[in-house]
Amino acid sequence: MTVTRALHAIAGTFILVSLLLTHFVSPHFLWFTAFVGANLLQSAFTNWCLMVTILRKLGVKQDVATGEINP
Repeated sequence: MTVTRALHAIAGTFILVSLLLTHFVSPHFLWFTAFVGANLLQSAFTNWCLMVTILRKLGVKQDVATGEINP
């Protein structure tokens, strides 16, 4: 799995989990969904994402063909 695919999987999982928590626990968990969305939006403009940095330090391989965030 490459960094980009791992990032998409993690973001999707966070969003789905936060929606489940919102439904079953508290509507305040929508703030978690908003946080994930805001981070995705800022990474589109700044080309930097903390999760990408973490994944690289954990040794997840980069996708050379597409470039990647944080070149």
